[in-house]
Amino acid sequence: MDITNSINTLVASNLTRLYGPNIAAKDVSINLKKGEILGLLGPNGAGKSTTMKMITGNLAPTEGSVHICGIDLIDKPLEAKRRLGYLPEIPPVYKELRVDEYLRLAAKLHRVPKRTLEKSVTAAKEKTGLMQMSKRLVGSLSKGYQQRVGIAQAIIHEPEVVILDEPTVGLDPNQIIEIRSLIKNLGKAHSVILSTHILPEVEAICDRVQILHKGSVVFNDAIEGLRQFRGGKSVQVSFRTPPTESLLSSVISGSKITPVRDGVFRVSGLESGQDPTDQIVELSVKNGWGLHELVGAQASVEEVFVELTNENDVPNNDND
Repeated sequence: MDITNSINTLVASNLTRLYGPNIAAKDVSINLKKGEILGLLGPNGAGKSTTMKMITGNLAPTEGSVHICGIDLIDKPLEAKRRLGYLPEIPPVYKELRVDEYLRLAAKLHRVPKRTLEKSVTAAKEKTGLMQMSKRLVGSLSKGYQQRVGIAQAIIHEPEVVILDEPTVGLDPNQIIEIRSLIKNLGKAHSVILSTHILPEVEAICDRVQILHKGSVVFNDAIEGLRQFRGGKSVQVSFRTPPTESLLSSVISGSKITPVRDGVFRVSGLESGQDPTDQIVELSVKNGWGLHELVGAQASVEEVFVELTNENDVPNNDND
C-alpha cells in the first residue's frame, strides 16, 4: 500500500516495563502513520503483549510515553482511547448475545451518539462481512466469525488507530485468508498495528515490520527490507545423481546442508559475502553429480529469528 499521508497517528516513545527486577519491555518505540499497517512480530515471550497493553492503556509503562493522534494516553486516557480500537488475543465477545445486540452494546460503550448508533453498527458489519449474521447468537458462530465480531467492535466508533493482537490464532486456513484480507481492507481507512508471531503473515499484510526479542526491538524496517533480509541467505541446489548429505556438508565448508526432497538440498548459513555457486558447479562437474538447478532461496522464518536473536541476546524474563 502507498502511504499517502505521513501524519503520525500513534507515537510510543521509549516504553519500558519492569516487574520487580525483570524487564518485560525495554525502550520500545513505535511510530504509526495514517493509513499504515505495522506488523509487530516476535516469538513467544518477546514482549509483544506487554507492548500492546501499554499502547492501548491497559498497562502503565514504567518509563516512556504514548500519544494517540497527539493526545497523551496517560494524561488524557478517555480522550485518547476514543481514537483507538483494540482486539485482544481473546475476543471480548458476549456469546449469549446476538451479533446486533453485542455491537449495539459495544457502540454505547464507545459512546457512539444515539442518532448514529444504528448506522455505525451497519457500517461495522459491512466492513467485517457480518451482514448475514445480524440475528445469530455470537456463541453459535465459527471462531473465524467470532473474530470478525471482535474486529467489528474495535472499529464501530471509527477510530483512527486499530490494534489487533494475534487475530488469526486458532483459525483454519480458509478463515486465516479471510481475516488477512479483512485486515488489509481496514488499512485503507485506519492505521493498524498487527501483533503476531507468524512472519509470512506480516509479509502478506503489512507495510512495515518491527521485530521484538526479549523486550527489545531488534528489527525495524519496511516490508521490502524484511524480504531483502530473508533473501540471499541460502541457495537451493538439485542434482540428477546427488551426493549424500554428509558428503555435501564435508565439501562445502561453513554451511548447513538440509535435504528438501530427493536430489534437492538447501545450502544455508552462508557467511557474509560467501557465494558457494562456483564451488557447487565445480564439485558437480568433477564428481559427476549432474547439476540440474541452482537458485537463491529465502531464509526460513526460523533462520531469521535465530540470526536476529543471536545478535541481540539480552536477558529478559517476560512471559508474553
